[in-house]
Amino acid sequence: MNLKGKCVMVGVTGGIAVYKVCELVSSLRKQGAEVCVAMTENATKFVSPLTFETLSANRVVVDMFDPAREWEVEHISLAKKADVCVIAPCTADFAGKLAAGIADDFLSTTVMACKCPVLIAPAMNTNMLESAAYRDNEKLLRSRGYLFVDPGSGMLACGDKGSGRLAEPKEIEERVIELLFPKKDYDGKTVLVTAGGTAEPIDPVRFICNRSSGKMGFAIALAAADRGAQVIFVRGRTDAGIDDARFETIDVSTTREMYDAVLANVSRSDVIIKAAAPCDYRPRAAAKQKIKSGAFSLELEKTEDIAAAAGKIKGGRKLVVFAAETENLEANASAKLLKKNADLVVANDVTAEGAGFGTDTNIVTLIDRRGAEKLPIMPKRQLADVILDRISD
Repeated sequence: MNLKGKCVMVGVTGGIAVYKVCELVSSLRKQGAEVCVAMTENATKFVSPLTFETLSANRVVVDMFDPAREWEVEHISLAKKADVCVIAPCTADFAGKLAAGIADDFLSTTVMACKCPVLIAPAMNTNMLESAAYRDNEKLLRSRGYLFVDPGSGMLACGDKGSGRLAEPKEIEERVIELLFPKKDYDGKTVLVTAGGTAEPIDPVRFICNRSSGKMGFAIALAAADRGAQVIFVRGRTDAGIDDARFETIDVSTTREMYDAVLANVSRSDVIIKAAAPCDYRPRAAAKQKIKSGAFSLELEKTEDIAAAAGKIKGGRKLVVFAAETENLEANASAKLLKKNADLVVANDVTAEGAGFGTDTNIVTLIDRRGAEKLPIMPKRQLADVILDRISD
């Protein structure tokens, strides 16, 4: 990819993952981009400004009041010059500053002045990432149009295991390139995406649900919006922070509510992607008062089949459904393709490591009437583009 003529601002904040950003800066420059690095004071404790100056061939700015600065108001100049800004790693502290509108150093003032897309690559301890404070800040930043590349999972520097690792430099680079050269093949199209699980009440305090986090559906909705689509996002129970100002979001709780929301919007849509995991059964009658502890039995009834109902009325629209399986993956998914009158089934074995509910990656097999294609493990955001490519083709 030739990035000549493009300016990428890289904001580096104080986390152990700073060393990974050296690879990002080097790769972007090798592809011809002008890379301008701004660091917080804490970031310089991990990697020196000289390293980034050598890799970028540009002066690195740390101090707002650096006496060697140019006459031009530099943070405004850089904010105007940048075609895209990426903050990597982004600490919980810096995310909090952005959310609160605090601009007390060179990097925070520059980002606040940016009119270009801002891509945030968080990196922090798992408990910090899952804290209510950080999740609220991320949700607010997403609602304001900031973009995110989700962190990976694994062993963290502190010894904990979980989500919070900085996304790999290659993944961040790919997102930067997407922002520099946006693919707008869905411009003028409307994509309806469902995400998350549904909840079927047993009594006022208990319900039947499943382990769906909504991450895959959210990734697809993001990808569609990035590619120019109007997105109708029908959202069930999801992890906190799943929001975007570009979506027309419809919040639902039960399978019946999701069914009604989808069918009411099929006629407005060009593509329907059923990434949600609605409950297949509900109690025939929910108790009006809390059921006291002790043995009791539930009589269940089948819930509405949303995908099949959409398949009956879709006409020339494209319908994508998901098949979460634990055995006979291709056979079960192929049967679902015909039963739901779908154009594409995204099938995954939820027992496989790196796939399934709550993960940041997925391992799927794409099945249509031409056959099956098994894909390698990849981030869900990357898989979202693969699915959209397939439907577009």
